[in-house]
Amino acid sequence: MRPLVVLGCCVASFGLSQAHAAEERARPVLEEIIVTATKRQESLQDVPIAVTAVDAQTLSRAGVKDLRDLPTVAASFNMNSSQTESQGSTMRIRGVGTTGNNIGLESAVGVFLDGVYLSRPGIALGDLMDVEAIEVLRGPQGTLFGRNTTAGALNIRTRAPNLSEHEAFASLGAGNFDAYNVQAGVSGPLVPERLGYRLSGAIRKHDGFVESTSGAESLDRDRWLLRGQLLWSISDTADLRLIADYAEADEHCCDAAVIQETPAAALGSFAAAGLPAHGGVLASGMKDGVEDRDSNGSQFENPFEQKGISAELNVDLTDTMRLTYIGAWRDFRADSVQDSDFVGLDVFSVRPAAAGGFDTFDDIRTITHELRVDGSAGRLDWMIGAYYSDEKIEEHQGLGLGEDFSAYADAVLWNFAFAPSLADLQALAGVPLATGGTFGDVLAAPSPTIALAGGLDSAGSFANNVFRQDGESWSIFTHNTLAITDRLDAVVGLRWTDEKKDGSFEQPTVHNPACLNTVANAAPLLPVARTFAGTTIAFACFPFTAPADTGVPLLPATFDETFEDEELIYTGKLVYAFTDLVSGYLSFTHGFKAGGFNLDATAAAGGADPSFDSELIDAWEVGVKAELLDRRLRANVALFDYDLEDFQVLEFTGVQFTTFNVPKVKSRGGELELLATPLAGLELHMSYAYADSRYPSDCDGDDPNAPASVSSLCGAVLTNSPENVLTFGASYDGQIGNSLAYFLSGHVRWEDERRTGTQPNNAFDVQDDNTKVNLRVGIGSLSGSWTVELWGNNVTDEQTRQVTANTPLRPGSRVAFLEAPRTYGLTLRTQL
Repeated sequence: MRPLVVLGCCVASFGLSQAHAAEERARPVLEEIIVTATKRQESLQDVPIAVTAVDAQTLSRAGVKDLRDLPTVAASFNMNSSQTESQGSTMRIRGVGTTGNNIGLESAVGVFLDGVYLSRPGIALGDLMDVEAIEVLRGPQGTLFGRNTTAGALNIRTRAPNLSEHEAFASLGAGNFDAYNVQAGVSGPLVPERLGYRLSGAIRKHDGFVESTSGAESLDRDRWLLRGQLLWSISDTADLRLIADYAEADEHCCDAAVIQETPAAALGSFAAAGLPAHGGVLASGMKDGVEDRDSNGSQFENPFEQKGISAELNVDLTDTMRLTYIGAWRDFRADSVQDSDFVGLDVFSVRPAAAGGFDTFDDIRTITHELRVDGSAGRLDWMIGAYYSDEKIEEHQGLGLGEDFSAYADAVLWNFAFAPSLADLQALAGVPLATGGTFGDVLAAPSPTIALAGGLDSAGSFANNVFRQDGESWSIFTHNTLAITDRLDAVVGLRWTDEKKDGSFEQPTVHNPACLNTVANAAPLLPVARTFAGTTIAFACFPFTAPADTGVPLLPATFDETFEDEELIYTGKLVYAFTDLVSGYLSFTHGFKAGGFNLDATAAAGGADPSFDSELIDAWEVGVKAELLDRRLRANVALFDYDLEDFQVLEFTGVQFTTFNVPKVKSRGGELELLATPLAGLELHMSYAYADSRYPSDCDGDDPNAPASVSSLCGAVLTNSPENVLTFGASYDGQIGNSLAYFLSGHVRWEDERRTGTQPNNAFDVQDDNTKVNLRVGIGSLSGSWTVELWGNNVTDEQTRQVTANTPLRPGSRVAFLEAPRTYGLTLRTQL
């Protein structure tokens, strides 16, 4: 062959190969997602667990600033708060979560920050700063993630120090509600390849979303966070990571809007008692309360402080065996100052001035240790470990009755609730009172409430209650995967856990003589007018201000008791790889969430048991994970079926908090997650979750003696558990010339209607289906050294409720705790 012909053939061949290579480069392929859901680094597609993995860029573009925003990108997850955000937040996965804001209840969704368990949702509510990724693990995770994960777990990973080069980042954002947000961080080697550091911090502020007719604001942000890290590469086979963080907040949360007013106002009951005719509620109804976000109370305050230190040591014992130790200490304190009657009168409040100078706060201190060894031997990947937790909770509650309390009782009891039966009560006029006179004197008095209290006004009454719970938990566990064939794996996990909690309630000081007089005077009426007498006692002796240990069954009783339980948690799975890109799994898991104590003044009243039982779950799940269309489409499907036993519930009755177990709860459904990159620079993701989570018709176990609070739930869906949820996100990255890059991003979450109260069939119990849209557009340097972003969250300004409850001491009235309205702003980012 002639040389020119040979050269021509080579050039043509080279051109074709270059064109093919260019085509391959242009063809988009999904990047592999690495997760640590099994305590090892594995591909998302290889783990037989339903996981939603969200990286830092997706979190940022979706407008996710903290866990409250996470539902935007995780269809199966939701979160809500009531009364206090730091102490009263609830997380749910697949419709299942712990209902209530009692600090004795632990969350059914475990939160783990860099491997450290955060025992209460409020502790995890700090800003998501310098985060590498969040994994939402759906379904019980008790064998690997330890305590109290009957619904699932959030695995949050922050960025580690850089051992090889220096880097820095900063962002400054501003928006409506006078918002601003600053984050910055630096990292680099102190000793190249051996010792590195990372220091990051954040400040976020904005005005309140809810404004009271008194001028007070609620649901604002005023917080800062600082985190420092050291990473020491001790040798080629060992490294040590130390993390310390500190955070503070000085925020005002959480006032509630009155969405249904008591009929007593329209009937003139307040005016007849010498109070303003509106009874302290100037704004009410869906228009004023929800659409205009108006409340009626005085200023709420909910400052909190938390700090923690953790250490993670990893040592390669051999080429196939690794030891990991994670130890941590954390301290969280949240204070509360609340006008917790939610009205513009001085009825009662949680503040030192009303409670004899007594502060109201929660303090939670935890120490955790986890030691595990994992390795491989032929076809077996194995892991063994041990876990220990020591948690100390101290809660102080100081509540006092205000100047308007007695007149308020006259209005809602005597002028409204008792009005239809006053004629019948005349028959009791001759009954003598323990403090002198007769019941007829009460009926004829200008203020029957004061008269029944022997002439004493309840104003200035208060009680200081102290609750403590010391919990100790330890467990041993193993998790093993056996490759039966090249395509079939069997997974077996076991964890034996032992729980012990010492719970107590004491009352250091109390001053409420009006309560004691009311008890003495109403007691003779109990045999003939039980409902009337019991109601007057319950109202006058508002449980949060009532004396303890009086021997009266309706009043608080102190306690000092121990709760103990142990359980074997286990899981079994079969995993089959149909092809290299398609696999399926079938799993069964038995999970456990420890019981504890109802840390409430009335928990042991009348000789009741203040503890509640542990919660159990049996969960079946089948799933398929696939990568299709030359790895341009990732499709993961899961179906689940849950049976829960002794489901833990807390309910506010309008007078007190009660905690109880529901014998049976069910949840079943399915999920579909799609991630696609059809064009270079374009990424689409969609997730759909269906969950039928409810109390079955026999939820009380067909027990004829079951409490009404349990039986009334049977047949109802679980609180804040929408049946259908759909999320969709799209992000496009493009280039302008040779120096500028831009992106367009949008995220949508649609959810079905959901029930927002504990008990069913109450007014305004259901939040209608709604759609929320977050949009973001950015432009910056091609190198990424700077970016300017314009963003909007909830751009259609959907006004939604997260929790609905009875207004305290206000018959027929309902309040709602609201979610965030439309926000928008501008953010400047830079990184070096």
